[in-house]
Amino acid sequence: MKSMLNKDEVLNDLLGYDGLKIIQRPDMFSFSLDSTLLADFVQMNQKIKTILDFGTGFAPIPLFLSLKTKSKITGIEIQEEVADIAKRNVTINALSDQITIKVMDIKDAPKAFDPTSIDLITCNPPFFKYKKTSNVNQSTYKTIARHEVKIDLETIIKTAKILLNNKGHLVMVHRSERLSEIVTLLEKHKFALKRLRFVYPKKDKEAFMVLIDATNNGQSGVKIEPALIVHDENGYTDTIKKIFNYGNE
Repeated sequence: MKSMLNKDEVLNDLLGYDGLKIIQRPDMFSFSLDSTLLADFVQMNQKIKTILDFGTGFAPIPLFLSLKTKSKITGIEIQEEVADIAKRNVTINALSDQITIKVMDIKDAPKAFDPTSIDLITCNPPFFKYKKTSNVNQSTYKTIARHEVKIDLETIIKTAKILLNNKGHLVMVHRSERLSEIVTLLEKHKFALKRLRFVYPKKDKEAFMVLIDATNNGQSGVKIEPALIVHDENGYTDTIKKIFNYGNE
């Protein structure tokens, strides 16, 4: 394992999941709560055979999804150094037969995949709009991951529209304050909002994230799932521990 690590890289367990490892570089970024909750939120069914993960980073979402499905998963990552780590994460977990990593701009995905050929697209996108006055991180890696420098929300949705089959799912995590904009863009591009789950730092605080499941050309009707509270007075809530595979709810 250590021979697969380059300078400044660390090898961690993938939370409480026995046997799954993830290489990370803290100076780039580390996989986050967002990705973990997104992967947990995804509902798999027998119709889902092909999965794309937009902006895969070190590939935590494909790794987590491999615990739920044997379907083929492709992670798309624009930053070559980041994608290199993602590829090694696939290798060290012996998942090369299931997961493929492509170095690619999300906008170029329709050149690599046939229209309407994908059943599920997941995306933990950049949360923050970018302006010249934006307070960005000194790390280019983190800036691209967190701010809409390389791609914006509407382009993600438009690209997903091209690739998803009829009734295919787009599952995202985003900042709750952008929900109105997200819903407007989904409706503009003929997606139907099917499930929402709000994420709260503590039970007496406002939601800071929202998990979204929308279907391409789907029928209207949205299910609001139970609130997901991250912390209580003892640290992580039992619900979060269960998602992390630590203990029981």
